[in-house]
Amino acid sequence: MNKTRASSTDIPERLLLTTPELQSLLGCGYSTVIKIGSQAEARVQVGKRVLWNRHKIESFLERASR
Repeated sequence: MNKTRASSTDIPERLLLTTPELQSLLGCGYSTVIKIGSQAEARVQVGKRVLWNRHKIESFLERASR
């Protein structure tokens, strides 16, 4: 059986994450991840590939939780 998603323990400490990795890390769905990433201005596009800046998202969530 193929592994379909990475668990949060499998995600390395990389600066940029894919959307499925960010979903696993935050424990939320696709729409919520896109909304959080956009509000945090963490979207990085390389060609057609979309990645998310982990530090910007962590900082955004830290500020939002105060």
